Amino acid sequence: MDVQRQISLIERNTVEIIHKHELARKIKQKGSLKVKFGVDPTTPDIHLGHSVILLKLRTFQDLGHKVILLIGDFTARIGDPSGRIKTRPSLSAEKIRINARTYKEQAFKILDPRKTEIMYNSKWLSKMNFSRVLKLASRYTVARMLERDDFYLRYKQNLPIGLHEFLYPLMQAYDSVALKADVEIGGTDQKFNLLLGRHIQKSYRQSPQVIITMPILEGLDGKEKMSKSLGNYIGITEPAREMYGKIMSIPDELIFRYFRLLTTFPETKINTLENQFRKGKLHPKEAKARLAFELVKFYHGEEEAKKEAETFETVFSRKEIPSEIPSYQINPEKIADGKMWVVELLKLTGLAKSGSEARRLIQQGGVRWDGEKIKSVDAMLSVNEEHILQVGKRRFLRIKQEEI
Repeated sequence: MDVQRQISLIERNTVEIIHKHELARKIKQKGSLKVKFGVDPTTPDIHLGHSVILLKLRTFQDLGHKVILLIGDFTARIGDPSGRIKTRPSLSAEKIRINARTYKEQAFKILDPRKTEIMYNSKWLSKMNFSRVLKLASRYTVARMLERDDFYLRYKQNLPIGLHEFLYPLMQAYDSVALKADVEIGGTDQKFNLLLGRHIQKSYRQSPQVIITMPILEGLDGKEKMSKSLGNYIGITEPAREMYGKIMSIPDELIFRYFRLLTTFPETKINTLENQFRKGKLHPKEAKARLAFELVKFYHGEEEAKKEAETFETVFSRKEIPSEIPSYQINPEKIADGKMWVVELLKLTGLAKSGSEARRLIQQGGVRWDGEKIKSVDAMLSVNEEHILQVGKRRFLRIKQEEI
C-alpha cells in the first residue's frame, strides 16, 4: 500500500506520532516494521480500555507489519510507577505467569496470532549482571527522571520513591534496544517511558523508534480512566449479555468516542450517525444499541449480538422477563422450613461474592424476588416452588429445589 495511505490509516484516533516523517521513512526503507507493545501482567484480565491499543496494532498487522507483544514478566516484578503516588506491591512469579497466559489468550481476540510474536522481557533482563545495569543507568540522569509528573509530585510531597522505580523506565527502554523496535505504541500516560526508549536506543547506536500514543479510554462513569480497580470497566471476555447491558448504560457523550476507539466501524458511517444524533434524528438509546451490537458481534459473534439485542429490548423496553434464564437448583438440606435467608441465597448462587456484597446489593435496591424488590437484608424467601431471582438489570436466575 502507498506509504501516505498507510500513514493515514495508522494516524486515525492517535494522540501523537513522534515523528510522522520518521515513520514514513522507515516504511519506505524497510517495508515491514517491528511494532512493539509492552504489557505488564499485573492483573488477569484485559478490558476495552486495553483494546484501544490492540486495535491499532491490528491495523499495523493488516498493513503487513510485524507486531511484537512483549509480556513484561520481569518488569512486572517492579510495576510501572506511571501515575502512581506510592510504590506498587510486588507480585509473585506464579501470579505473573498465570496473568501472562491469560493476557496472551485474550489479546488474540483482536490480534492475528499468525502475525504476532510473543516475547518475554525476562529473556534479556534476567541475564543482565550488575555491571550492565550500571552501564544502562549511566545513560540517564536523576534530574531528568524527576521531570516525570508522578516522581516530581512524590518528591515534592516527601513521599517515598524506591530506587528500583527509577530502573523501571530504563528497563522498558532497554526492551526496545533488545528488540530493535521500529515503533512503540502506548497510552498517553506512557509518553515518558516511550520517549526514554528513543533516547536509550540512540545511546546504543540504534535508529530511534517512532512512538505512537493512544487516548486513555474513560470507563462506564464517563469520568475516570477505565479500570478494574474502579469497577467502571467492560472486560473483553465478559458474557455477551453483560457486555451488551454495560454498553447500553454508558453516558451519551461517550457513544461516538467508543465507536471510534473500540470498533472497526468505518469513519464515514460514524460521522453520519453522529450528525443524525446531534440533529435529534437518532435517539441515544438507538445509537447505544448500534454500538452494543457492533462490540458484542466483534467479541462474541453476530448471532450472540442479535440474541442480546432482542433480550435487552424484551427486558428493558417491555419490562418482561427474558425467555432464556439459567436455572439453579438448591439442595433441600440448605432450606429450613421451606425458607432461605436472602443473603445466604445470593452467596450460594454466586450472584454475590460475599455477605457484605449481598447486603450492599439489597440496600441499593438491586435485588428482586419474582419481580418484587427485596427491601430488607433480613428477608427470608420461600423456595418451595420455582422463583425468579434478579440482581441488577441484567442477571436472572430461575431458583428451584433440587429433586431428591
